[in-house]
Amino acid sequence: MSLETPATLILSPAKPAADDAAGTAAIASRNPAISLTGCQRILIIGRTGSGKTTLARQLAAALGVPHTELDALYFEPDFSTVSLDLLRERTNLAVAGEYWVTDGNKRAVRDLVWPRADTIVWLDYSLAISLWRLGKRALWRTSTLQKQAAETGEKKGVLKKMFAAGKGVLTALRSHRGQRKEYPILFARPENQHLLVLRLRSPRAARLWLARVIGPTQS
Repeated sequence: MSLETPATLILSPAKPAADDAAGTAAIASRNPAISLTGCQRILIIGRTGSGKTTLARQLAAALGVPHTELDALYFEPDFSTVSLDLLRERTNLAVAGEYWVTDGNKRAVRDLVWPRADTIVWLDYSLAISLWRLGKRALWRTSTLQKQAAETGEKKGVLKKMFAAGKGVLTALRSHRGQRKEYPILFARPENQHLLVLRLRSPRAARLWLARVIGPTQS
C-alpha cells in the first residue's frame, strides 16, 4: 500500500547527522513513514481540531504504551485551567518514561516535551478541516456545560467557561499560517536534530499512514 496523499518525512532539516556514519546509520534505522520500529516517544502536533488526540490514542493502544494529552493536563473537567507550575509538573511526569505517545502544541511545556521525544507526527491539515471539527467540539462543550449547570444549579461562571470552550476556533484561525512558518524553523534548530518529523497533509494521508504502521483500525 502506498501513501496516496501528501506525506513528507523530514529526516534532518539542517543535515548534521549526515556528517558521520553513526548518525547516518541511526537515521536509516528509523523511518516513521513506513514503520514505527525504533520510535519510542512519539509526539503528535497540529492545529487545534486536527484530530491529534484521536490519532495519539490509536497509536498508543496499538503500541501498548501510555498516552498523554497535554490539554488534559491543562484543563480540568469543568474546562477551568491549572497554573503553569502544575502544568509543567504534570508534563514532566508524563514524559519521564521511555515509551509513550503524547499530543499537544503547548509552548509553555515545549522545552520539556520536545527534548524527550524522538519522533514527531505533524498533522498539517487545511484550515477548513480544523474549523469544521472545532465547530462540532464547541457545540458539544457548550451542551456539556449547560447540562452541568442544570444539574447542579450552579450557573456562576458558566458564560465564561462557554466562551473558553469555543475559543479554539479563534486559536485555529490565528495559528493556521503561524504553525506552517514556525515549525520548519523549529525543526531545523540544532537542539531538535534528534527528531524525525513526519508531515501529514490530510485525514486521508493519516488514515493510510496509520494502516501502514499499525494495521487497520475500527474507528
